[in-house]
Amino acid sequence: MSLRKSIGGIGVALGLLLAGAPVALAQSAPADDKVRPDPLKAGADSWDANHDGVYTCDEWKKHLDRVFTLADRNHDGRLDAAEFATVKKADPALVDADFGYFDENQDGKVTREEFVSKPSEFILRFDKNGDCRVTQDEIRAGSTPAQAGPKQPARDRFHTY
Repeated sequence: MSLRKSIGGIGVALGLLLAGAPVALAQSAPADDKVRPDPLKAGADSWDANHDGVYTCDEWKKHLDRVFTLADRNHDGRLDAAEFATVKKADPALVDADFGYFDENQDGKVTREEFVSKPSEFILRFDKNGDCRVTQDEIRAGSTPAQAGPKQPARDRFHTY
């Protein structure tokens, strides 16, 4: 008789679990992509130094310099992997930053020069005329779906080829 009660109890528990699963899944479903802010756009305001809505390469480099100074806790001019974790917390645009990308010579340290010389994905994405300035018109144009045609490679005005 106790085996029958155990099996019955398991059946009831399993039934309740299965009945609640759709509710739990519905609560954890991601929101509509159109509601989620673009992380590149969301982080750009933090480095628009004069708050004019125009984002420049110079402002980006100065912002990276400030972030580097904040992260370089031991003030040795190089970031190790532990210090680099601060970079990811300091700016929404850098939350997915890869240590290896910034460590150009792969010596396990990121120097200020290696860090500050990296281009802004935001500028690469929106600066269509190549003047190292992103205006609100360029953001609007870059936010609309692209027309069909050959895709141009991303330009990098920070490094010469």
